[in-house]
Amino acid sequence: MNSEEDILMHIKEDKWMMDILKAAQSLELPDWWICAGFVRSKIWDILHGFHQRTTISDVDVVYFDKNNIDEAYEKKLESQLKEVIPEVPWSVKNQARMHIINNLPPYTSSVDAISKFPETATALGVKLDKENNLILTAPHGLKDVIHLEIRPAPHIQTSSELTTLYEDRIHTKNWPKTWHKVKVFFE
Repeated sequence: MNSEEDILMHIKEDKWMMDILKAAQSLELPDWWICAGFVRSKIWDILHGFHQRTTISDVDVVYFDKNNIDEAYEKKLESQLKEVIPEVPWSVKNQARMHIINNLPPYTSSVDAISKFPETATALGVKLDKENNLILTAPHGLKDVIHLEIRPAPHIQTSSELTTLYEDRIHTKNWPKTWHKVKVFFE
């Protein structure tokens, strides 16, 4: 696996992932993506030759809607998704409000928000467009995730508070325990 086309092909061939993408698409949210571990874990599982899917703690559905930043609405959306696929640990977040929680300047879109994820290898998203074409976004490129490297996203390196967040995530997530080929960098 060494290209966007390879990643998209593997996702298209994964019925579980496609069912999740179709469920999220059915909400018709503005500027929506499924991101982070949903995509990264698939790539790393394949690169490690795993035959079983690695369990992920949640399926992150993000969207961008400045007109409704009510967190209760996000919970309603999660409930709707649980009705469609109850066994999936859904997490729905409107990125028009998440900059407040993350102590960052306002995001301009979901892709902008994804670019502000702490690690470059996690800053990934996938969605289905209106014609059911699978689309991948990788604001920091695919090099790190494909080379099994975890690095802080560029904005992390400009703030000691964010650097601490990155370091805490590295220790808490402990990705090399699951994916032994993964290398962690702190610069």
